[in-house]
Formats: sequence, C-alpha cells, structure tokens
Amino acid sequence: MPNHAILTADAHRNLKVRNDRAEDAGDAVMCAMVVPDEFRQVQNEYPILFRRNLEQDSFAAFAMFGFEDGENLFLEGRRWAARYLPLSIAIQPFLIGRPAGIDAPERQVHIDLDSPRLGSDGVRIFEEDGSPTPYLEAVIEKLRVLDAGYAASAGFFAALRRYDLLEPLSLEVPLPDGTTHRLVGFHVIDEAKLRALDPAEIAELHGAGHLMPLYMALASLANIGLLVARKSQRLRHG
Repeated sequence: MPNHAILTADAHRNLKVRNDRAEDAGDAVMCAMVVPDEFRQVQNEYPILFRRNLEQDSFAAFAMFGFEDGENLFLEGRRWAARYLPLSIAIQPFLIGRPAGIDAPERQVHIDLDSPRLGSDGVRIFEEDGSPTPYLEAVIEKLRVLDAGYAASAGFFAALRRYDLLEPLSLEVPLPDGTTHRLVGFHVIDEAKLRALDPAEIAELHGAGHLMPLYMALASLANIGLLVARKSQRLRHG
C-alpha cells in the first residue's frame, strides 16, 4: 500500500531528496508517462508510444527508456544521459493529491515516504525556518505543469480515438547475439490515417492544439533506432 502523506514543514522539515540518478534511487524503469504539452521536449530524446488501459478503456502516452521491465538505457553510472527528464520522473518523490473526501479543484503536494529518493544526503525540502527551498519551489512548479497537462490531455486522447489515429506496434529488437527481443502492447500514431484526414479535420485538430503533439509523437519514432543502438552497446560492453 502506498505510503503517501501531505507534505508539511512540521512533519518533513529535515527530509532530503537525492538529486542523483541511479537504479537504487528508483530510476530503473522502462518508461514513464508523459503529457502532450511536453511532447516537443520528449521527442528530442525518447520514442513516444501509447498504451491502452483495458480496465478504464483509455490511453496514456509514455516516453520509452528501454525494452523490458526495469531497463533504463539512459542510466549511466549515477547520471541520466539525456537533456530532458520527463516531468513524471523529475517530480519524484512528490505527487499531486486532493483533500480527502472533497471532489473539488483544490490540490495538495504529497510525498511518497517509501521512495528510495529520500535519505540523509541530498537536497533539503524546507529551510530551517520551515519555508520551501528553491528546490521545492521548482518541484511545485513542475507539479503544476504536469497536473495541468494531464487535465488538458483528455481532449487530445479523445481526438485520437475520434479519428482512429492509433495503431498497434509490434517491434522486434535485434540483439548482438543474433536473437531478437519483441516489444508488444504499445501503439503509435497511424501516419497513413493522419495524412488521409481532410482539411476540415486537420483544421479542427490544429485549432484544438492537437496537431503539434501528433507530429511530435510521429517524429519521436526516429529515436527507436537510437534506443536499439543503446541496447546493443549495453549488451556488448555490459
């Protein structure tokens, strides 16, 4: 069961957050959720794939870091070898919550007290007087951007479904030993269907702000080859 708590200066004044990136800090993940508002930055580094939640019958977008659970090919020692860190990774161990029992727009900053990012070394969350440190203020801004992006993404995913713009991806990753690894369960933008939309439909997507992230997601697929190269290099050199 998650050990989340509302972040307060009284309860968490002395907590510190690790600012390195490593497996033992919880960064050994294959992918992370991203929102359309950050697709422009994400596509510079990572493939953007989509996955369907069958229980909720909904889609979400993910930046891909590897091809199997627990594999992050961007981890090099104690650093993340990319220029952009997806917001859902950058905000950890913090998250957005709501007051219990209230269905309202109020938001609270929560913290995962079981996160391996918390420890005796790292960056302070609060100053000695209980005021937020610049680090926490920056995290709060990232949380705000991520929360707004998540709320705005509903229209984007509705448009993908309305125009049937997602197709299943089945990717075979060649390995240095001659075997292949298959990546299944993800979707990508169907470029042929996007090209086939009529001018009115394109105008609707553009007017709603959906066209740019669509093209960013398409452009990001060029990073699949780079990710395969990272995988091959990792296997060759360990």
